[in-house]
Amino acid sequence: MDGEKEQREIDTINKMTQVEMASLRRFAPSGHPYFDKRKAFWKVFEKRFKELGGMTSEVSKSIGWG
Repeated sequence: MDGEKEQREIDTINKMTQVEMASLRRFAPSGHPYFDKRKAFWKVFEKRFKELGGMTSEVSKSIGWG
């Protein structure tokens, strides 16, 4: 992935809400690039998600299981 595409993905992560991030974390298909620890997205996603409050019981209940 070139630097420009990578930056667009990072920008997307930084615009996500806590609920969007929690939902993606719970329902993303196996191998989703944001959760690949070999890619820069993992650290960006985790940092942002923690800053927003992470997976609280309220958020967990709001997104359910599908």
